[in-house]
Amino acid sequence: MSLQRRLLLYLLMCAPLVWGVALFISVDRARHEVNELFDTEMIRLARQVQATLSSTQPGERVPAAPAEGAADAGEADVRDLAIAVWDAGGQLLLSDREGVQLPRSAEAAGFVDLTLEAEPWRVYYLQSAGGQWLVAAGQKAYERDELVFDLTASQLGPWLLVLPVLLLAMAWAVRRALAPVHQLTAELQGRGPNDLQPVPQSHAPAELKPLVGAMNGLFERIDTMLARERRFTADAAHELRTPLAVLRAQWDVVRRSASAEERAAAEAKLGAGLERMDRLVTQMLALSRLETSAGLGHSSELHWPAIVEQVISDCLPLAERRRIELACDWPAPGEHALPLLGDEQLMMVLLRNLLDNALRYAPPGTTATLRFEPGRLSVENEGEPLTAEQLARLGERFHRSEGQAESGSGLGLSIAQRIAALHRLKLAFGAGADGRGFRAVLSRA
Repeated sequence: MSLQRRLLLYLLMCAPLVWGVALFISVDRARHEVNELFDTEMIRLARQVQATLSSTQPGERVPAAPAEGAADAGEADVRDLAIAVWDAGGQLLLSDREGVQLPRSAEAAGFVDLTLEAEPWRVYYLQSAGGQWLVAAGQKAYERDELVFDLTASQLGPWLLVLPVLLLAMAWAVRRALAPVHQLTAELQGRGPNDLQPVPQSHAPAELKPLVGAMNGLFERIDTMLARERRFTADAAHELRTPLAVLRAQWDVVRRSASAEERAAAEAKLGAGLERMDRLVTQMLALSRLETSAGLGHSSELHWPAIVEQVISDCLPLAERRRIELACDWPAPGEHALPLLGDEQLMMVLLRNLLDNALRYAPPGTTATLRFEPGRLSVENEGEPLTAEQLARLGERFHRSEGQAESGSGLGLSIAQRIAALHRLKLAFGAGADGRGFRAVLSRA
């Protein structure tokens, strides 16, 4: 069910219900006011009759009203009223036509509800100060109900006529109030698949601004993700083109080799090219996964000894091939090695890339060191210091400095930076402590 239909249904259900409650309250208040009005008139009538009787002599007979009086315009209402007076001995001194029905109650005082000839009456009894007279003024309850009904009917008719108009007005108001929702729906339905422009919020109602803001945030994230994917695809296509061409050429050399020595040399170059391709594709896939990650999926306290042992074990073949010594400086006893919550597998990848980079570009016979210091860790080698321009471009994807003898993809430091960002760490590059070599420092951001 649409929001508009739901609102209309609720209004169509609630409006008559509220109208009925208001009608009930109006009838109740009208009945109270009518009873108060007629009770006041009955008290006044009884007091006037008692005041009139006070001017007569004791024992004097007051003639009763005739049984049939001349008809007049108010006769219909008069028949619903009654008046009667009794002396101290219980003799009826005064009554009208209806008053003879009223019973004498010597102990009665105030209002009493009675049933006379199967009709409800309300009677007011007034005792004189000296006990000479008892005055009773009565009225049929029907008279009061009729007045309440007339008052209510006078309002009920216009309300019944206005209710359909009110419902139509509410339906129109709901449609007009939901017009911005329909406009937003139409705008989104009319957009193309690549149209991720923000939805204007200036004319949106206050209730829709959080929704529009969330949608604009989603559009921005999708646009950023698509731009990242397009950039990654373009870079990957550019970087894969050259290795694939080299592999094709090396394969041609292998097929055309005339001697065993030439074929072995060609196969060795082909194997090295395949290794470089494998490394490049692996690094590209790792970078793609990391760039699409919004945060760490699993976090636990990092156990640095196990991480360092695994990383050094992975990098040891490269260190032996290049005759470089691997060293690790642990913190002093009693100090913790960079306490951190994170993903151990990702941290292994980060340290492995930093150590791999340090080993590949360090001169043979030197040392590459992984050092833990208070609040940070660093990886450094003893190679030639990099220029300011080279340091500024470190971490760019697929960027490798000119003149490098070692193979690489230019993605290792980019992956390390992304993993550091996921752990809310900062990865900085610079020269060693003595101004020589290269050092990467990982610290809290």
